[in-house]
Amino acid sequence: MVEGRILKVSGPLVIAEGMREANMFDVVRVGDAKLIGEIIEMHGDKASIQVYEETAGIGRGDKVISTGAPLSVELGPGLITGIYDGIQRPLDVIYEKYGTNIIKGIDVPALSQEKVWHFDATASVGDSVKGGDIYGTVKETELVTHKILVPPKTSGKILEIKSGDYKISEPVGKLETEDGKVIDITLSQKWPVRVARPYSEKLPPVTPLVTGQRSIDTLFALAKGGTACVPGPFGSGKTVVQHQLAKWSDVDIVIYVGCGERGNEMTDVLLEFPELKDPRSGESLMKRTVLIANTSDMPVAAREASIYTGITIAEYFRDMGYSVAVIADSTSRWAEALREMSGRLEEMPGEEGYPAYLTSRLAQFYERAGEVVCLGSDKRVGAVSAIGAVSPPGGDLSEPVAQATLRIVKVFWGLDASLAYRRHFPAINWLNSYSLYRDRFADWFRNNISPEWNDNAAKFMKILQEESELDEIVKLVGMDALSSNDRLTLEIARSIREDYLQQDAFGEVDAYTPHGKQDKMMKLILYFHEKASEALEKGADIEDIASLAVREQIGRAKNIDNENYAEQFDAIFKEIDVQIGEAIAKASQI
Repeated sequence: MVEGRILKVSGPLVIAEGMREANMFDVVRVGDAKLIGEIIEMHGDKASIQVYEETAGIGRGDKVISTGAPLSVELGPGLITGIYDGIQRPLDVIYEKYGTNIIKGIDVPALSQEKVWHFDATASVGDSVKGGDIYGTVKETELVTHKILVPPKTSGKILEIKSGDYKISEPVGKLETEDGKVIDITLSQKWPVRVARPYSEKLPPVTPLVTGQRSIDTLFALAKGGTACVPGPFGSGKTVVQHQLAKWSDVDIVIYVGCGERGNEMTDVLLEFPELKDPRSGESLMKRTVLIANTSDMPVAAREASIYTGITIAEYFRDMGYSVAVIADSTSRWAEALREMSGRLEEMPGEEGYPAYLTSRLAQFYERAGEVVCLGSDKRVGAVSAIGAVSPPGGDLSEPVAQATLRIVKVFWGLDASLAYRRHFPAINWLNSYSLYRDRFADWFRNNISPEWNDNAAKFMKILQEESELDEIVKLVGMDALSSNDRLTLEIARSIREDYLQQDAFGEVDAYTPHGKQDKMMKLILYFHEKASEALEKGADIEDIASLAVREQIGRAKNIDNENYAEQFDAIFKEIDVQIGEAIAKASQI
């Protein structure tokens, strides 16, 4: 144990002397209140400490004691449904014990030490096990079976193991390690947050993450184990997009990190998630969710830790073979914490005062995403998908955090305030968003959904781009200057925008659209385009085609039941033929 003395206090930065024997990233206790801090710089016997609590009241000469261990999270049963702050202190437990204020230096176990779990042993006495092997399971919630893993750097032979009811700190058996030591095996383990958990092999991203959001799945798909960012100005619907991804994505676990967001936004999450129903089971969404709440009025420094806490918990569930989504809201507030600490450390600032290492710190977070073959004998495959919201001031995507993020992530869902003002949600701008995974998914969509999926999605994008060019002409010379074919293009683009891309997050049916129905909806719009083009060639009037009653049926197709849509869609296809035929017949009589 190393003990030093404070030389200087500057907000969340404390500089202490006498710390020569301490190590980088050791957790320390600062002052009589024993505030939690972390060593982030060493110069001789002086340590620069990032304190994760309010430092008012501590001063020069106060004690600093190093714990000798890095900042770590406790991993085990009880994580699911948990609500933590940035350094994994359980906020619900703190509220019950101490009320609404987080008292300085508070030390509460991350996981309940009193709750009893039923452990079912899957390994037997005499089994040889290595890091990542499963030696038992705990039914944590109705939706999650918690697999109890051998810690990554441990291997040996099981001497004792027994099913039964245990607290997480009680030994469920004994393990003889390869160097002859006998250690207790329990239901929990610890892992340092700044160190990525190991795996056997990283897999290429070839499977899309199914979200049920048409604009994402069709045009800007995200891979399982992929990385995405959602930048947008205030009011453009970042939170709605994130809630939809949390609710509908085909992931097993959701880790939602509220990193420096306003308290009322995080309150909405805390109130809404327990009310939301998991669509696959009908249970509360919280039964497969972990929330990390570090709001804007909580200590700034703890924002940095919250991102690492979230991704470490996600890796732990990934190692069980689960698909996990980490939703960070927002990385801009996290970067502001880096900027404040960098300024107090008197480092050379980069653009707009952010530290020069901003991009590398962001990369350290996003590179921990991926689909991997987990450690262990049974070759499980798990995935962590990382989705970060970026809140650029005024929606300015040229600012450093947005630009640094875009250099790292593979999917960009650019939210547009003008779309949000028109009540077009999700307000993803189709002209500046992109997915670098799209070509990788071509075979998956061709084999699993439809041979025409990729071509149809490309046709959608082409029509939307043509609409943008035609809009410029209309603004200059008016609609009457356009040919009938160009006016038809504008009508089809409007149908794509309003009937396909626009989606009601609160609609009972429209909130989620399975891939099969998305494919049918695309074909419906493009079939109308094809037949309408043929009608124009045969002399039909564009006004008659634009006002056909079947267009309203196409627009309402999104609200057809997601299970039994085929028959009704086939009826709309036939109605297109009938009404287009009538338009052609009308033209031939003139």
